[in-house]
Amino acid sequence: MDDVIRGFVLLLEFQNIALIFGGVLVGVLVGALPGLSSPMAIALLMPFTISLDPVASISMMAALYCAGTFGGSITAILINAPGAPPAVATALDGYQMAKNGEPGRALGLAAMASVIGGIFAIVVFLFATPLLAEIALKFGPVEYFGLSLFALSMLAAMSGKSSIRNLIAGVMGVLVSTIGVHLATGVERFDFGIDELSEGIKFVPVLIGLFAMSELLAQSKTLNAAVERMTAKALRLPTWEELKSLKGTILRSSGLGTFIGILPAEGSTVAAMMGYNEAKRWSKTPEKFGTGCAEGIVGPEAANNAAAGGAMVPTLALGIPGSGTTALILAALVMHGFRPGPYLISETPHLVYAIFGAMLFANFAFLGIGLAGARFFSYVTFIPKRFLWPSVFVFSLIGSYAYSSAIFDVWVMLISGIIGYFALRNGFSPAPFVMGLILGKMVEETFTQSMVIYDSNFMNFFESGVFIFFVILTVISLSTPFWSKIRQAISGKKSESAF
Repeated sequence: MDDVIRGFVLLLEFQNIALIFGGVLVGVLVGALPGLSSPMAIALLMPFTISLDPVASISMMAALYCAGTFGGSITAILINAPGAPPAVATALDGYQMAKNGEPGRALGLAAMASVIGGIFAIVVFLFATPLLAEIALKFGPVEYFGLSLFALSMLAAMSGKSSIRNLIAGVMGVLVSTIGVHLATGVERFDFGIDELSEGIKFVPVLIGLFAMSELLAQSKTLNAAVERMTAKALRLPTWEELKSLKGTILRSSGLGTFIGILPAEGSTVAAMMGYNEAKRWSKTPEKFGTGCAEGIVGPEAANNAAAGGAMVPTLALGIPGSGTTALILAALVMHGFRPGPYLISETPHLVYAIFGAMLFANFAFLGIGLAGARFFSYVTFIPKRFLWPSVFVFSLIGSYAYSSAIFDVWVMLISGIIGYFALRNGFSPAPFVMGLILGKMVEETFTQSMVIYDSNFMNFFESGVFIFFVILTVISLSTPFWSKIRQAISGKKSESAF
């Protein structure tokens, strides 16, 4: 209890409150602007937070993460252009309700469902994180190696065009993480005689390039594209009676979103789509979905914001990022000298509870900001991209250089951006790559330690029941996407033979 109080006391400092509120404001704005996203904003802000207190820095990023998830629904509802991938499901009914003359009601439903889903996940996060960390403290290198393999295998299930592409991107991230001197053997790897590469590739320039620069290049062809826009005069919160009628959908989606968020690599996009599908399946009037149905808005919104909170559980308790965005927060923790995982809970529990408090504050803050600034946010969508994207480019250059005051990092950012651009064009998402980059260090270190413990005999790894358990989960995770395709092919052949 003392750690909880200490964590909350840290947040009560004026600087921390101001930064959390600023993170919420930036998150909502970034989410409301088509083409921008919270991962991009976190990647751009990361180098500028090095000089800040770690609690203030991580809390601001966590607040931005929560607010950005809701912010994407603003453009999804007003212009049918989801500001973030999780908001795709919200657009299905949100935009239709706005076209029916109720944009304020649609935004109010989305905001309230997001707040309830976020608070639900944070409560689970408060109790589940220490429990999971306590279990993880009993893990050795072999168990952690099995866990990291399972986390990498979950990349196949991430949202994207192809499971194979996700796995390839993850493996490439792991490969890039091996650049530099191997700490156990002292062997220099993949440095190509470049002195700067002997220390490895730094996270921040790569993240800025993949999330900011690549998106800038990808959207360069749509700078002058016309978009149908509408404004909302005010955000109108749902009545108590309306909330009571929707409570089943909201609570069910909140629980589903939290569970999906806890699973490594799943994230808010999967949660939002499942939240929408489950809301439709349990609805008494499923035929109304797609016409401006309230359940079609609160279902995905509660699920995607709950997934944001749920994704923090494996990130902090195990050091395994629950989503692409939490991978950035994990990188920020490492940047500030923390060791994510069970030791973070045991050694600095006040930081964990401070993050919990920041996310709780963020959920209430973006509701207030949404109520006060609905009209303003609707006008934000009118900002021309030809002014917006040059600003992103400048911040990318400054952020890359500011991280370690090295021109080499700027080149890394630019190269990462170009690679990310061509990767996006061919259906490769940056999130699996980033998660592979983060998890690569853990995979290599735990494997090396395990080989030392077991005298370089890999078969001895199977003496651990926990390792066997994670290997089985890994096999199931890798085979699931392919089994679904096989079943589809078989069912297709059966239907053809029926004719």
